[in-house]
Amino acid sequence: MANEEDDPIIQEIDVYLARSLLEKLYLFQYPIRPASMTYDDVTHLSAKIKPKQQKVELEMAIDTLNPNYCRSKGEQIALNVDGTCTDETSTYSSKLMDKQTFCSSQAASNVSRYAAAVYKKGELHLTPLHGILQLRPSFTYLDKADAKHREREAANEGGDSSQDEAEDDVKQITVRFSRPETEQARQRRVQSYEFLQKRQAEEHWVHLHYYGLKDSRSEHERQYLFSQGHGLAENTELIKSPSEYLMMLMPPSVEEENDKPMAPSNVLSMAQLRTLPLADQIKILMKNVKVMPFANLMSLLGSGTDPTAVLRCVQQVALLVQGNWVVKSDVLYPKDTSSPHSGVPAEVLCRGRDFVMWKFTQDRWVVRKEVAAVTKLCPEDVKDFLEHMSVARINKGWEFMLPYDEDFVKKHPDIVQRQQMLWMGIQAKLEKVYNLLKEHLTPKKQEAQSAHPLLVSGEQRVNMAKAKVKQNYGQLEKEFQKQKAEMKSDTPSAGTEVPTVRVKEEPVSAEEPMDTSALEGLNNGLVNGLHPAQGPTDPVNGHLPGGCIDRVAQELKAFVSSTFKKQFVLTLSELKRLFNLHLASLPPGHTLFSGISDKMLQDMVLDTGCKQILVPFPPQTAASPDELKVYALWEAGDTYDQHRQVLLEIFSKNYRVRRNVIQNQLSQECGEDLNKQEVDRVLK
Repeated sequence: MANEEDDPIIQEIDVYLARSLLEKLYLFQYPIRPASMTYDDVTHLSAKIKPKQQKVELEMAIDTLNPNYCRSKGEQIALNVDGTCTDETSTYSSKLMDKQTFCSSQAASNVSRYAAAVYKKGELHLTPLHGILQLRPSFTYLDKADAKHREREAANEGGDSSQDEAEDDVKQITVRFSRPETEQARQRRVQSYEFLQKRQAEEHWVHLHYYGLKDSRSEHERQYLFSQGHGLAENTELIKSPSEYLMMLMPPSVEEENDKPMAPSNVLSMAQLRTLPLADQIKILMKNVKVMPFANLMSLLGSGTDPTAVLRCVQQVALLVQGNWVVKSDVLYPKDTSSPHSGVPAEVLCRGRDFVMWKFTQDRWVVRKEVAAVTKLCPEDVKDFLEHMSVARINKGWEFMLPYDEDFVKKHPDIVQRQQMLWMGIQAKLEKVYNLLKEHLTPKKQEAQSAHPLLVSGEQRVNMAKAKVKQNYGQLEKEFQKQKAEMKSDTPSAGTEVPTVRVKEEPVSAEEPMDTSALEGLNNGLVNGLHPAQGPTDPVNGHLPGGCIDRVAQELKAFVSSTFKKQFVLTLSELKRLFNLHLASLPPGHTLFSGISDKMLQDMVLDTGCKQILVPFPPQTAASPDELKVYALWEAGDTYDQHRQVLLEIFSKNYRVRRNVIQNQLSQECGEDLNKQEVDRVLK
């Protein structure tokens, strides 16, 4: 109110919108003229325009009698342009540079916010502009002078040649035929500068008639700058609120946004971020930063943000680890996504990352091999988990990225207690999924999170790991001896129950078993690839009981059948890779974790109706033995079984065959002519 009193309104002016020259009014911006040259001195000799391009060319006379005009320079320029002879094609007929050409260029692409205003008798009349053109001197006469100079030189050279030649020398002409233009080549040609220049040059000039400032026609046209009627019926645009009228007169500019460099689609500026709701701001920040202290989060959200609301929102997208907030796994790996490295589904990735986060709640250091042994994920996925929240230290392991935030823990004990309850639930879930040992589940001493964390050197950590391995090995050895003694005491007498036990002896093979067993996972409590607590899988004579073998065979057969129905031809290497991915998606304790050898897998492939195709690969091939073993589904029960069998017979004789040979062979064997689409379907 004080400011309004200091700046009172002294006059109100009525504003009218003139529409008579709508889409016809242009603003020309001339270059600065000499001080001795006024508007009255300027004489327009000619004017022309290209309407589509909004390009104008004006020819203006130069006052050669002005004392500031250099006559010698004007004569020299005219001589260079036209030469000594003067005719109708001469640019300067007076042998003096007495005119100047100006060409226009668009000053702004969006002129909807600009208008021409005329003030008369307490009224302001506005007419929207259709274009703003800047006029600059054109120096095309210099190009004409260069062309004249080249013509004179060519004439002089031609005059020295012999005049007695009766006919020109016969020259060999090379005829070239242009190739058909492709779509990509056509698009490049259309977007080229030469093509655009050619298109602009094709538009014809429209010659205009120039009227001076004091001409009667100019006076008549200037009257159109005033609104023709002051009634409300003819000015319906002004029956709006002041803000709406201002928006119509000056709409938001899109030009400034287009001029800005394009940012990546996943990047937001802080100004754009603060326009979002608080929950979305926190989610985006945590998803990009991944680990952040609460104080840093508050500083990024700006002043005036309620800490209580921030705490309520951050708990929805992050978990508390060592006093710092770490983004939740399901935020980074949403549902129905998979790993870019191994193709493992998001659910398995979330379980593995939760295990890494839980380990950091117990200690500041995590060993990568231990995580890989428990989660059974590929090294690239495990490395991604660790890089999200920790830093690698040479000969030590991975250390949590941020120091323990003791201030936050002291200020918010209720939040810390609630997060501990959440971690207890996650721990119970991980214990069920990964069958963790008691060594993993025992919480660390309270000093680990009360004061500064204890740092352990690399040698001490190696010694601790060796001692833990020896302890685990001793426990496993005791359990194995105990089970062995129980087996001996429970062995049935000969001729009673022994016939009911199915013993499958496999011949000794030089092939190594697949790396699908859990022998390496000592921390998972597995003995010989089996969980000790599982009763039905107790070993008998070194093998699994008959019922368990049947279940393993059924599960393995189901996997092989479904795989070959999707992909009719597979190498042993690719089949093993798909089997490993299938194991990674299964819950712990599944029957397929009992250990599947290469021979078992190959026998099951042959039992499901597949055949091994002996493709004669070249002897110098760099493929591995597993890549040279090719298996194919012989009968799928569809209409292409016969064609597929013929095709497999062809590839059993040669590993590389031409397409026309395949098509001819299929036509002969099947007795029908196949078109290109059918052959492509069989080959695919």
